[in-house]
Amino acid sequence: MTTIALIAANLIAITLLTFGLYFRRHRRRDLVVAFLGVNVGVMAVALVLGAATSTSLGLGLGLFGVLSIIRLRSTEISQREVAYYFAALALGLIAGIGTDLLVAGGLMAMIVGALWAGDHPALLSRTRQQVITLDRAITDEAELRSELTSLLGGPIDQVTVTQLDLVRDLTVVDVRYRRPQRSDATLPGRPKTHTRELQEASR
Repeated sequence: MTTIALIAANLIAITLLTFGLYFRRHRRRDLVVAFLGVNVGVMAVALVLGAATSTSLGLGLGLFGVLSIIRLRSTEISQREVAYYFAALALGLIAGIGTDLLVAGGLMAMIVGALWAGDHPALLSRTRQQVITLDRAITDEAELRSELTSLLGGPIDQVTVTQLDLVRDLTVVDVRYRRPQRSDATLPGRPKTHTRELQEASR
């Protein structure tokens, strides 16, 4: 009965994590499949290995093998999605190797709650990050910050120059800034910018 209860608790937790949090907020369908598959697969493997005679050795080697075949490519998923990915994996592991329903249920609730709070839209809602390509090479940091402040309309927290091309006359920067409290439409006399590309990069 404890095993069945743990499986049910895991399915409830991964459903809340995947559909109640991730898909509702980010709408990426392919990762829904990944989260569900990893969660249920890891739970099934942990349950089988946990029932083996050499529990500690078999479980350790088996889980090491499972984790070693999982590859995460940073160019395809963001750090936020990596967090969801490992949360789904952790839920499966807890359900697979957990023996105490209350402890396992509490840990699952803690994981889902942490993702709910950490990824809540209201948390640091004004903080933004963008990769911007300017159509001129700017070597002076003060001038660069002034240009970015004029472009983004908010205070700049951090600027990292990723490319400075004097031949093609362009600057590529990774900018961390705070969104202005007023919308862009209410900002009077906003100056024209010298921007070739403005690409939103989620973190």
